[in-house]
Amino acid sequence: MRIESVRAIPGVSGFFFDDQRAIKAGAEADGFAYRGDPVTDGFDRIREAGESLMVELELADGTIATGDCAAVQYSGAGGRDPLFRAADYRSLVEGPLADSLVGRDARAFGANAAFLEETSIDGERLHTAVRYGVSQALLNAAAKARRSRSTSPRITPTDVLADALDTTPATEPVPVFGQSGDERRTNAEKMLVKGVPVLPHGLFNSVEKVGADGERLREYIAWLADRADDLGPAEYDPRFHVDVYGILGEVFGPPYDRDEVTDYFASLRRAADPYPLQVEGPMDVGGREEQIHAMAELREGLADAGVDVDIVADEWCNTFEDVQAFVDAGAADVVQVKTPDLGGIQRSGEAVRYCRGTDTRAYLGGTCNETDTSARATAHVALATDAAQVLAKPGMGFDEGYMLVENEMRRTLARRERADPEVAADD
Repeated sequence: MRIESVRAIPGVSGFFFDDQRAIKAGAEADGFAYRGDPVTDGFDRIREAGESLMVELELADGTIATGDCAAVQYSGAGGRDPLFRAADYRSLVEGPLADSLVGRDARAFGANAAFLEETSIDGERLHTAVRYGVSQALLNAAAKARRSRSTSPRITPTDVLADALDTTPATEPVPVFGQSGDERRTNAEKMLVKGVPVLPHGLFNSVEKVGADGERLREYIAWLADRADDLGPAEYDPRFHVDVYGILGEVFGPPYDRDEVTDYFASLRRAADPYPLQVEGPMDVGGREEQIHAMAELREGLADAGVDVDIVADEWCNTFEDVQAFVDAGAADVVQVKTPDLGGIQRSGEAVRYCRGTDTRAYLGGTCNETDTSARATAHVALATDAAQVLAKPGMGFDEGYMLVENEMRRTLARRERADPEVAADD
């Protein structure tokens, strides 16, 4: 079934664009905004309304397939593509990109996604947000087109992705990771009551929040362990995961395998007891190779000291090639696969698959600044690759993002259970 037309509509996203460099440099909060001037190229203010670009592909039978272009909250930081302005890319999507997609077979997701990933306009590769959103629409189109040609009416995007990636999909929902935003206590309690498998993110993005000696982070983790006992359902066994945005590197500094650092992580481990603990982005040293060295140094130091805390790669781990580099170097226990930063959604699936057979787990993440459409698409990547965990998104209110991702997985699994055993493959 052919792709007949491509439309793009500017829209909103689930959160905001923030100038991370300005915030980490001490920008003063002004209610929900920040005072001062931005320092990252493209920003007019330190906090700006998030944007999306909604993409619609019309197929030959009139069916509409959708995907949303979206970029991470901290765009332009840590080696990422620059700030995404939807209006700047609408004419590109509806013009030269549409010209290259119209007439292609919608069923051939693998070929279409690869074509999109390699496409350049005026000598420049497409912005990651554009590749992300258009590839979602191509995935959605493939599932719809294959259903129309198959004896099984329940082919899902999970099936299409698993076929393209040669993976075996999960048979249970992938553990969802809730993010709290700055309401780190109230939203964490919501997560505990709902029995969320991985929590709470915490948004510890300043020395003030972490504590001059890291004491506030430790106190928070201890509080969380106590509340898990009080509020969690019976047989609840969550995994704690906190994101510190490189701030522990500012608190302690290198080398990261010295006793002062490993002793501090040991104190976090005791505070979390008996629950497993993951710490994301412990430092940000300004470049991929430097970050890999620092992360590996910390990981080895923790192993030598017998400290059972997993570290998660985030900063400078953006592209598929970045994921490969961190995994190959053994620089993290977990890598975040930040879906908008990898471009085409199939690239996120490839990154998760790359972690198989290694001692690094894949966390299929993304950003609070996505949309309901991209969140549902990510749920299919999680199921198709059986990732270690998947982010609840978009937004920072927790409940809505958790509902979207969890329900999409449950709905898909129920459909797959009722489907015919053979899934049409057209790649």
